[in-house]
Amino acid sequence: MAATISDIAKAAGVSLATVSRVLNNSGYVKLETKEKILKIMKDYNYTPSAIARSLSKKQTNTIGVIVPDITNPFYGEVFRGINKVAENNNFNIILCDSHESIQKEIRSIQSLREHRIRGLLITPTSCEDDQNVDCLNELNNLGIPVVLIDGHLKHSNFSGVFVDNLESSYNAVNSLINAGHTKIAIITGRMNSKSAQERLDGYKKALEENNIQVNNEYIFYGDYTLESGYNLTNKILELHNGPTAIFTSSNQMTIGAIKSIREKNLSFPEDIALISFDRIDLFNIIGLDISYIDGPTTELGEIGMNLLLNSLNSDDKVDVQTITLKSSLVLKGSEKYYKK
Repeated sequence: MAATISDIAKAAGVSLATVSRVLNNSGYVKLETKEKILKIMKDYNYTPSAIARSLSKKQTNTIGVIVPDITNPFYGEVFRGINKVAENNNFNIILCDSHESIQKEIRSIQSLREHRIRGLLITPTSCEDDQNVDCLNELNNLGIPVVLIDGHLKHSNFSGVFVDNLESSYNAVNSLINAGHTKIAIITGRMNSKSAQERLDGYKKALEENNIQVNNEYIFYGDYTLESGYNLTNKILELHNGPTAIFTSSNQMTIGAIKSIREKNLSFPEDIALISFDRIDLFNIIGLDISYIDGPTTELGEIGMNLLLNSLNSDDKVDVQTITLKSSLVLKGSEKYYKK
């Protein structure tokens, strides 16, 4: 079993506080005592943990990150951006997955607080739940800054970096209309998420500006999961004289939609057109030409981490900053219209 800081203190005949001062090179310790403690550490092959080093400082050099679904490649790329900036500034990261659950999100916030994090980057599961806002406000009041990444919160005042979801969705649906489609279905995300609300608003805006009546029968409410994309696409394809195109509001739901289309031996865009919100690298690898909205995923992480560093490195209160990034629309042919 590895030696602990208590073992070192006991062997040296000193207090935990004295060992902590040696670990952190802070406070007065007699040279003879310091040399004795360092020798015992060496003899015990002791490697101090980040928590041990934090005993006298009352903090760690650790940043907390909470995302809704770590298996989603979108958040993997966001995390890559966060990690790049964190490593360059000698910060460690504890990554938590809320699994799209507000209860797990709150438990993660409380756990990270117990780990004495310096700051928190979070994509909230819900923009409308006061419970997560209360927990985050408590962190902020303790001097632990919070930065939002592509996830808004009502009744809060945190800095954040976001994608222009409304414009991105508008451009995607507009491209379907320009290709000749008038009957377009949307599979939304969770409607307690502001990003899902904005993507639906962009869909409606594109239809209305092209004098196409919004048909509520073509709006299918998903939850960002593959399963919802699959099940709702099944329903879309069963509609009599139904939509000629589908706009999916997330990459995972796009995968579910394609599974449904393929199982019915249909093809796109010949049988049904499709545009995805978010890039799916696997499609490029296997030669599946799906049109998509390409978001600045890595940049989201980098900018979010830099916003957090600005708060940590400032002696004064930092003004709240909101940064909105543009996406690009990549058309690969799946948006085309084929007359039946």
